Amino acid sequence: MSLDDLRANIDRIDNKIVELINERYNYVKVVGKWKQDNSSAIYVPEREKSLIDRLQGLNKGPMQNKTLRAIFREIMSGAISLEHPVRVSFLGPEGTFTEQAARAKFGASVSYQARNSIADIFTDIETGRLDYGCIPVENSTEGAVTHTLDRLISSSVRICAELNMRIHHHLMANCELKDIKRIYSHSQVFGQCRDFIQETMPNAELIETGSTSKAAELAAKETGSAAIGCSLAAEKYGIKIIKENVEDFSNNTTRFLFIAPQETKATGHDKTSICIALKDKVGALYDCLKPFKAGEITLTMIESRPMKNSNWEYCFFVDVLGHCTDKKIMTALEALKPSCSFIKILGSYPRCLESNRHAE
Repeated sequence: MSLDDLRANIDRIDNKIVELINERYNYVKVVGKWKQDNSSAIYVPEREKSLIDRLQGLNKGPMQNKTLRAIFREIMSGAISLEHPVRVSFLGPEGTFTEQAARAKFGASVSYQARNSIADIFTDIETGRLDYGCIPVENSTEGAVTHTLDRLISSSVRICAELNMRIHHHLMANCELKDIKRIYSHSQVFGQCRDFIQETMPNAELIETGSTSKAAELAAKETGSAAIGCSLAAEKYGIKIIKENVEDFSNNTTRFLFIAPQETKATGHDKTSICIALKDKVGALYDCLKPFKAGEITLTMIESRPMKNSNWEYCFFVDVLGHCTDKKIMTALEALKPSCSFIKILGSYPRCLESNRHAE
């Protein structure tokens, strides 16, 4: 066939794709009406997971699964917007890694609102001003985000989904590397790029900012200033990237949680987040862990935080593999009660099995 013939065949297939997507969306609108009539959640993480898993199983190539996921992310984003206008709150300002994570989960067709603090995001969801919130909870090199953990203790919202996102940091400035006198960035980013900074700019002044986006904004205006952050921030504030991927560890990954006033049904590949406060007695933590071992339940995270209303008392955040409705999880939680003064299930949600999304 000639090139024109090949392109004609591609055009014919593209026409069919558009026709099929619109046929799909006609059914989506009916589903949206049913959800509104029955006060059902618009975004359903367990449905999203089962759909993507099924489609990846059908994919025989040459399309890569990551391409398939990206295509259907946007198809589902358009479907969500047809069912009901969805509003997502994220830790701002615009151009942060948290915004990228929110967009990776919900796509381009929903509405996004930047917030100044993690507390503001929780308030958005608790009051119903917005529908979903995206918050960072831990980084593979720097550990837990304590502000998120502290708010989860008292909040009424639930964790409904998670996303592990590979993070790449870039050094950006409107001057040469040798002329950099100060560097702006978030405290966690400085921690993730500590070796690079020490090796290349040991005498530069490090100035902490509330976000990498704010760092880029400040550095773009000042002579001799640089920022470390993501490519979106560089593009937004007109500052050049002079060195890419300056993080100390190539597998640098941040885990993000999505919060909402809804519970997610079991998928068979789930994770449950729990907060527990132990009674003050010898061996309390050991006694707390025994029910998980007895039930052959895998723990993927355990983090302690001080109780805000009592000095020198601590609560523990525990992530376990399984859904809170699983019999073995329910049995373990029941066995925990004698050792704990407080047990709170923060949410069960589909487990993110890999860092399959990247932020730059």
